[in-house]
Amino acid sequence: MNKYIKTDPWSIIEDRFHPGRVRAAESLFSIGNGAMGQRGNFEETYTGESLRGSYIGGVYYPDKTRVGWWKNGYPEYFAKVLNSAFWIGIGVKINGVEIDLHKLTVVSFHRELDMKRGLLLRSFTVEVPGPGRVEISSTRFVSMERTELGAIRYSVTPLDSEVEAEICSYIDADVRNEDANYNEKFWEFVGNTPRSVTMRTHKTGFGVCWAMENVMECAIFTDVTEGELVRESTKVTIGKGETRTLYKYAGICSTLNHREKDLEQAATKVAADARSAGFDSLLAEQEKAWASKWAGCDIVIQGDDEAQQGIRYCIFMLLQTYTGKDSRLNIGPKGFTGEKYGGSTYWDTEAYCIPFYLSTEGQDVARQLLIYRYNHLDEAIDNARKLGFKDGAALYPMVTMNGEECHNEWEITFEEIHRNGSIAFAIYNYIRYTGEREYLAQYGLEVLIGIARFWAQRANFSEEKQKFVILGVTGPNEYENNVNNNWYTNYIACWCMDYALESAHWVKENYPNDWERIRSKRSFDITAEGDVWRQITGNMHLPEDKELGIFLQQDGYMDKEQVLVKDLDTSNRPLNQKWSWDRILRSCFIKQADVLQGIYYFQDKFPKDVIERNFRFYEQRTVHESSLSPCVHSVLAARIGDIDKAYEMYLRASRLDLDDYNRENEEGCHITSMAGSWLSIVEGFGGMRADGGMLSFSPRLPRQWDGYSFKVIYRGRIVHVNVTKSGTDVSLESGEPLAVNVDGKQRTIN
Repeated sequence: MNKYIKTDPWSIIEDRFHPGRVRAAESLFSIGNGAMGQRGNFEETYTGESLRGSYIGGVYYPDKTRVGWWKNGYPEYFAKVLNSAFWIGIGVKINGVEIDLHKLTVVSFHRELDMKRGLLLRSFTVEVPGPGRVEISSTRFVSMERTELGAIRYSVTPLDSEVEAEICSYIDADVRNEDANYNEKFWEFVGNTPRSVTMRTHKTGFGVCWAMENVMECAIFTDVTEGELVRESTKVTIGKGETRTLYKYAGICSTLNHREKDLEQAATKVAADARSAGFDSLLAEQEKAWASKWAGCDIVIQGDDEAQQGIRYCIFMLLQTYTGKDSRLNIGPKGFTGEKYGGSTYWDTEAYCIPFYLSTEGQDVARQLLIYRYNHLDEAIDNARKLGFKDGAALYPMVTMNGEECHNEWEITFEEIHRNGSIAFAIYNYIRYTGEREYLAQYGLEVLIGIARFWAQRANFSEEKQKFVILGVTGPNEYENNVNNNWYTNYIACWCMDYALESAHWVKENYPNDWERIRSKRSFDITAEGDVWRQITGNMHLPEDKELGIFLQQDGYMDKEQVLVKDLDTSNRPLNQKWSWDRILRSCFIKQADVLQGIYYFQDKFPKDVIERNFRFYEQRTVHESSLSPCVHSVLAARIGDIDKAYEMYLRASRLDLDDYNRENEEGCHITSMAGSWLSIVEGFGGMRADGGMLSFSPRLPRQWDGYSFKVIYRGRIVHVNVTKSGTDVSLESGEPLAVNVDGKQRTIN
């Protein structure tokens, strides 16, 4: 761990300047509103190590794939979320000396992410040669109410003497991506005005305009336009102890929502309207919007501020990354906090994020995430076709922006096919939670048929085993590549085919018109294909070790030297930074839940003793070097009654970024895994299930906590769960009376 953030239940706080942690802090202090986001960069000049980052949801670039050896089936490009114009820029010179925390002596420093209100606050004092100490403070937010607006209040106060200050507000659109494969610039200049600049992406043709309005009392601004850089500057005299404040409003509009010829007018209007409203009014809007969001999803933990801060940070990041307002958008693993993973969509969305949004934002928001995949079904079919599959088989991409596969590591692109299973499981999970089975007729069945067809073609019959097998795969444990019969992959493949067939019969019986449409559109023969699917699922090889009583991660797993994580020298961690790939692949160590991922999905299908044996065996071999791992272990540990282990894994999941467990914060935060922290509490400690059409809870209280409470939205109701040392109270905050099961006892809440 690298613990340096001050513990606070509602804020993320740095109380001193850490030059060596600037990039990591830029990730932690990122802000967003679902449509765009900004890393926690300083407004003023900083010449030290930094990663400037401003991102717009849905705007991407198809960066040409870079590989040493091209293989058939490789995608032509790796989609990248674009680093866009640096709109927060405010340069300050005091008596001709530029304010730069890398060069000046920092007397004091405070930075705070106010999660309750969605604000980034910063104040610092520097020693300026000559005039002495100068204090600067800023308040920044991207508006949740006006999703094309960013606003900054920036104040300068000389503490020791009167000063001459030059303050320059600017937008710099001359930007590049640090992760560009060929150091290519992704943007081309379109045009500018004295306070706006318009750019267009190469290849994809996304247009974006950034426009600004600057307000400072009794100041006269001079405009300067230099192509991709537009700026306004003013010179003012500031007396000792006097404060001068700049208000900056930035309108950011893209061709996702406007015609290109209207961009400059639209962005200028956003900024002008914000100026008319004033900063205080905009701030009040922001506070109201965030209060509304927190009212439905806050988790309160009593007696453990570190745990409280961790879960609120996770929820905050999820809320500002995705709002469900635009079905074209999804949830990148880094959200708006960095460039790694290209800002693309992974299976993380279906596996971890949908349950969070389903229970906190409602079924309409979660439905948007499912429809996103439905809208990309034809692209998934094309992705499978490129790999040799046919007849409407669909392989959803590992990484995508628009439905096309854009990941170019062979062991992921070609082999980590379990992702298809999570997309099917998300449909099932949505339906069992909402009860909206008609979704199958409208959208879901077509997706399930495509996925089932893929699995049927991917499996083959082994004469030696007299079983169907699935060869050459990578399971969730990416520290194993090109293995045969990964238990989780084989298991979920069978489940997908069974569920697709069950769903097809249901739609045929209950929605005959939709059935005819789907049957014709997808050329689906339920009898012929159903017979094939049943033959495979009834005779699939699922590796196990009967002596140990566990499911084997894959064929041959026990041939590996069985070393436990506790016996690893800590100097070897993390393995992915210390060991060669060859050494990792030959080890028994597991990056993230693999067998346990399948058991987590299908807990109702396995007896508790089976879950416990598999958990004990695999947890001892798991290094948790994926952010997606601790939460699954936390839920299962709670399920088997090991609350101390569940708490350990919860704390690791919820504070993964705050404490930089994996020493990679500077690349961005782990947004999708943050949903797993919510799962750790609600499904883990809270024991929430939605099987059999009834909501149930079996709460457990970690000994470190005095109590905890959470809310979930369930079939039009808001259910409040409060767990204390004296017991559990489940109540209804709104909606019709509901039958629930608490600790095995059914009752009705009103």
